[in-house]
Amino acid sequence: MTRIDKMEESRLTQSLAYSGYILLAFELMKSLVVQPVKQFYSNVTFGTGMPFKSYEEDVRIRHKNEFEACLLYLRDFVGAIDPSDFAAIQALREHRNDLAHNLPTALPMLDIEGQRELLDAAHRAIFKLSNHQAYVEVGADPAFRRIDWSMAKGGEYLILESVVSRVKLLGIAALD
Repeated sequence: MTRIDKMEESRLTQSLAYSGYILLAFELMKSLVVQPVKQFYSNVTFGTGMPFKSYEEDVRIRHKNEFEACLLYLRDFVGAIDPSDFAAIQALREHRNDLAHNLPTALPMLDIEGQRELLDAAHRAIFKLSNHQAYVEVGADPAFRRIDWSMAKGGEYLILESVVSRVKLLGIAALD
């Protein structure tokens, strides 16, 4: 096994930048899953006949883990993501956890190019979550009725795009 101190400088730099990108992508995605759902239900009483009941009845009942419950809610109840997005988010989460908890041993063996499919799928899922949240926040405002919501990017996705454009300068082809 190669040690970190034996890695070429450019390879180490790319691996560290990629790892940071994965951590950032996951945190941006996570911020689009739990907090917006909780905020939607906070301090609200829904009227009779509404499809919404309460955070506990609509969301938390879906899974004991709050992140999982919110993700299932966004997939099954709201339709903000589909099953393939759900799988991509779970794969990104697993990859992020592996990197975060095993970074010293993972860095020398990191196959960045082998993660292209995961990155593409995770990017699509983050776009969908970001797009959904942007619509929830301002979509009902008549001032925004001419926006093509299928292409609208939320703030989290714009951050991700900005980071990708900078990290690409390090020659990480999987982010192209």
